Amino acid sequence: MNEGERLGALMRRSLTGDKAAYAQLLRDAAALLRPFLTRRLRQESEVDDLLQEILISVHKARHTYDGGRPFTPWLYAIARFRLQDHLRAHYADHLRRAVALSEVERFLADDVTESPLDYESISGEIDRLPARQAEILRLMHHEGCTAREAAGRLGMNESAVKVAAHRAYKVLRERLER
Repeated sequence: MNEGERLGALMRRSLTGDKAAYAQLLRDAAALLRPFLTRRLRQESEVDDLLQEILISVHKARHTYDGGRPFTPWLYAIARFRLQDHLRAHYADHLRRAVALSEVERFLADDVTESPLDYESISGEIDRLPARQAEILRLMHHEGCTAREAAGRLGMNESAVKVAAHRAYKVLRERLER
């Protein structure tokens, strides 16, 4: 007799009033469901709480079990529904506490001051960079090109443009900090 058949037999016996069979059924069902829940939930406390809810649901729905059908699909159907309810409530709670993006943008706009440095204000320093680095910064910051677009215009690969830009930023930072 496999595990599903054994659990089905315990359920049929418990429906006739066998309390020992029912207690064993709940213990075995919990042992069967724990790995199922552990793979889907992060915290052990969530697993324990949801496992209790599932066992309560099994208790409440035990009269719906058809003894002629397999037990484990019936059990897992209840477990999946309870898991979905749990996750729905969990994510709904996160959504209620989430901050709207417009609020973040407003906070940043109120809290962040404009930098006095822009392309025009440091163009003299940019012009003192090696020609290729200066051209890359001009394309990316003055004309608004992406690294890929700048690479296409200059006949370079994108990685080389990014490396050159990084080196240019480092030199500019050192010069401007002086």
